[in-house]
Amino acid sequence: MNPTFLETLQKILEKEQYKINEPMSSHITFRVGGNADCYIKPSIKQLPQVLKLCRQFEVPCMIIGNGSNLLVGDKGVRGVVIEMGKYADEVAIEGNKVTAEAGAMLAAVAKQAARAGLSGMEFASGIPGTIGGAVVMNAGAYGGEMKDIITSVTVLTKDGEQKQLSLEELELSYRHSCIPENDYIVLKAELQLFSEAKEKIESRMEELKTQRVAKQPLEYPSAGSTFKRPEGYFAGKLIEDAGLRGFQVGGAQVSEKHCGFVINKDHATAAEIDNLIKEVQDRVEREFGVRLETEVKYIGEF
Repeated sequence: MNPTFLETLQKILEKEQYKINEPMSSHITFRVGGNADCYIKPSIKQLPQVLKLCRQFEVPCMIIGNGSNLLVGDKGVRGVVIEMGKYADEVAIEGNKVTAEAGAMLAAVAKQAARAGLSGMEFASGIPGTIGGAVVMNAGAYGGEMKDIITSVTVLTKDGEQKQLSLEELELSYRHSCIPENDYIVLKAELQLFSEAKEKIESRMEELKTQRVAKQPLEYPSAGSTFKRPEGYFAGKLIEDAGLRGFQVGGAQVSEKHCGFVINKDHATAAEIDNLIKEVQDRVEREFGVRLETEVKYIGEF
């Protein structure tokens, strides 16, 4: 990478906020992927300076959260990977309103809300993602979605300006928002919850945790549900009915516990996971005429 670019970047960030030639396998829940040329963790305040520098030197950059919905190619990622994480994770609670920066973990925010006697985030208490990522994909589980609790989201536009979007402007639907198509970057979200007894909230969260442990292959690296739910079907049921429970390509496997999950069972490569996903898509389409769409996003070079 351009030495002047790196020198200037290092003046914006603290030493612990950047790494060169960083293994992406350390930063995504699939635990696979090659190295990023440069991996940084800016604060909300530092982010516009970083993006301006990338534009100035024509260095490609991409934003990630906790890496819980990503598959990174074995050849890695060129340019700069920007993680909205622990330097952008402030949370404030005022009455029934929760304001959380993009890097705040969903589970942590849900726990803080529960301690404050605020209900509405129980569905999110087991999702291993950040607020920013959850907004981008309208994350949901167990009958709840982000669109049920969001009132507004502050984003950074590609011109470097901050903009507040209402719930309607976000255009939230199943695993969709307007964020990617407009090249917005989520900075923070305002959530509206409601008062409830702490014991009831914590009991519901514990109940959902029990269901997750019983039904999901949490003991293996994965990116959660691999496929979106096709209209009128369940992805896991289609995969099972196609005879693919336990189907394996190298170290990648269709989970025997839940067919909707592709897992890294034994030191899989990104290529093996990708090949397995494509084989599942092809087999299900041949059997049932339904083309499964991935919920997992691909980044980097394969």
